[in-house]
Amino acid sequence: MSTTDPVRVLLVDDQALLRAGFRALLDSDPGIAVVGEAADGEAAVRLALETRPDVVLMDVQMPRVDGLAATARITAAPTLTATRVVVLTTFELDDYVFGALRAGASGFLLKDIEPQALIDAVRLVHDGQALLAPRVTRRLVEAFVATDRRGRATTGTVDGFEQLTARERQILALVGAGMSNHEIAADLVLSPLTAKTHVSRIMTKLGARDRAQLVVHAYETGLVTAGS
Repeated sequence: MSTTDPVRVLLVDDQALLRAGFRALLDSDPGIAVVGEAADGEAAVRLALETRPDVVLMDVQMPRVDGLAATARITAAPTLTATRVVVLTTFELDDYVFGALRAGASGFLLKDIEPQALIDAVRLVHDGQALLAPRVTRRLVEAFVATDRRGRATTGTVDGFEQLTARERQILALVGAGMSNHEIAADLVLSPLTAKTHVSRIMTKLGARDRAQLVVHAYETGLVTAGS
């Protein structure tokens, strides 16, 4: 996709009114194009394979196939490796969101998000950023990790973690704390490009799909802990 092409978005929600509202908002931005709508997870997967959107805005609780299962199928599809899924939820700590992160979602947004914030979110996730609602990110990820550990050791349990250098572990911790590449660069006195390169290498070594999974890995390995 060239730099002038709009970000292609697939809307998935079983409420037609909500889809219509989101579509009107997103279509008002010339840099975004809604390429389809689906009312359930089964249709979402089918349309994703047909249209290959850049971003999928995915509801959680839907008939036939829910958002959790649909997210897993989309992120696992070989032809959709560039597609990012963002879960939409009404609840700040919806148990389904934990599963969505595990299934490969790039994060989640609350449905009461401000209009401009939704537009900004679509652009950010398309650019590779993690989307975790700021006011609940720490609680969400800590709860996710707590339910996922089930007795495992606190550190070094993520595949590829032992391959990280000391500097890469330091940067992973900063990613886990919610810092952007520019913030990491400023904190460690690096160029933004160097910080971005480090983050890319960490993703490769850990087999992470995007920054949202890096945030989870930072908690899983103990680099970021409650209160840090």
